[in-house]
Amino acid sequence: MRQCYCANGYRGDGVNCTRPSKDCQEIYDDDSTRINGIYRIKPTGWTGSAFEVYCNMTDGGGWTVFQRRVDGSEDFYLGWDSYKQGFGNLSINFWLGNDKLYYLTNQKRYEMRVDLVNKLGDPYYAKFDFFRINDESDNYRLSGLGTYSGTAGDSLNYHRNQPFTTKDRDNDGNGYNCAVYYEGPWWYNNCYNSNLNGVYGDKNLAWHHLPGQIYYVKFAEMKIRPI
Repeated sequence: MRQCYCANGYRGDGVNCTRPSKDCQEIYDDDSTRINGIYRIKPTGWTGSAFEVYCNMTDGGGWTVFQRRVDGSEDFYLGWDSYKQGFGNLSINFWLGNDKLYYLTNQKRYEMRVDLVNKLGDPYYAKFDFFRINDESDNYRLSGLGTYSGTAGDSLNYHRNQPFTTKDRDNDGNGYNCAVYYEGPWWYNNCYNSNLNGVYGDKNLAWHHLPGQIYYVKFAEMKIRPI
């Protein structure tokens, strides 16, 4: 007996395939294989074509990944437009794009998980029971950040309600541009407790509340899932 399936990310019974899923949770709910990988989604309100995302189906499944750092092969010290649109290789190192992240986080209520490995190879994680950013007119402000749980420590609360800053768009609370000084765009305050877009292998790719005062990380993955 032969079975039909919809293309990755599209919803339906395999014979009738409708719109793309809104996020990786919908793909997880629809797809019996539930395999990590690249799928197509189209969030509510997104006026462009469906776009590809990396779905992490572990840790309960349904995580839409919007940032990953694995090695130094991708340059993250980029400008506003690059972070707006997104860049990188979805299988390795990437930033999904602030426009996409805005539409994703404003269509439902999302939690966020940050997985980290410090420079010694020790794994940690941080979960927040709410995560949301505003649109470009408000400089992609980190407008929603919920309660922390996990093993990595809360190095993101300091950045709550902060706009996004890049080397060519200074929106931080410091007298100089934190993204230039620390070579990585982020939701800087004055300046950071976390900076996961810093230069790979450098002390500024950091999460300052990691146990043991080993702040620098060699792996980072940021992902969201609806509650």
